[in-house]
Amino acid sequence: MAKGSNQKLKILYLAKILQEKTDEEHSMTMPQIIDELKRYGISAERKSLYKDMEELELYGLDIIKERRGKEFLYYIGSREFELAELKLLVDSVQAAKFITSSKSESLIKKIEALTSEHEARKLQRQVYVAGRIKTSNESVFYNVDDIHKAIGNNVKIRFRYFQWNVKKEREFRKNGDWYCISPWALSWDDENYYMVGYDDEAQMIKHYRVDKMTDLSVTKERRDGKESFQHFDMANYAKKLFGMYAGEKEIVRLRLKNSLAGVVIDRFGKDVTFFQTDKDHFEVAVNVAVSGQFFGWLFALGEDVSILSPDYVVEQMKERLHKMSKNYNN
Repeated sequence: MAKGSNQKLKILYLAKILQEKTDEEHSMTMPQIIDELKRYGISAERKSLYKDMEELELYGLDIIKERRGKEFLYYIGSREFELAELKLLVDSVQAAKFITSSKSESLIKKIEALTSEHEARKLQRQVYVAGRIKTSNESVFYNVDDIHKAIGNNVKIRFRYFQWNVKKEREFRKNGDWYCISPWALSWDDENYYMVGYDDEAQMIKHYRVDKMTDLSVTKERRDGKESFQHFDMANYAKKLFGMYAGEKEIVRLRLKNSLAGVVIDRFGKDVTFFQTDKDHFEVAVNVAVSGQFFGWLFALGEDVSILSPDYVVEQMKERLHKMSKNYNN
């Protein structure tokens, strides 16, 4: 039998065919495998393919051989990722606001390549999420990579930071001046990616939305803030902030209806202590950053929650309620 030009790659193409064309619900006979190899310009005999499959199994490929009637069928059994795990990855990529639509599509295609083409179709049906808001900043993906590099190399990063104005144009903070920050952690919170770092000028920990960082570069200057991050708890830091909006840290006492117990646990975790005040209400003392986002969270809970202390936070709430009510006065 004449040998094809890709003959030396036979075992690699065999692995490719099995991984792409087969799964537990889709198997191939030996004649089908031989025909598929011909598409790649490779000729093969049964005996050599049996040997190739043995070697692929030794390498770690889970090739299942089943007898059905007079013929044997072959398919890939277990894989590095289960279909359910790939669906989680696809959902995460699709839901992530900090990844652009074009980059999301590119990543999802790569995720699809981790399973058979048949199961990949199930992933394609999974990705359509109507009206999903995505960032338009294509550099976010690369910013994250550069921040990881800076953290790994123990150096600072340099970038400019912007916000959007009513004309939907970028407005640079600090009149476009550069930020030089020591990055220490990345956090995904409220569907956005944040870089948490040390600002040497302000001598404090700050956080920045990665999709609002532009012209980012990794410097050769060593990081500052090691002492501040020695016992830093990222989960605790994010828990105190609402939507990662900074504010004055304060222990706030709240009175809530029993029906909101789950809401409090979702926000602050199971370690928060509940004090039952009567059969319908409980109190909690929570450590938060007092910000507009915090008050917004309380507004969303409506009349089922009230601030008990400290007094200045109670007054801030009253003031906000008063200002809001003016918008609805005739």
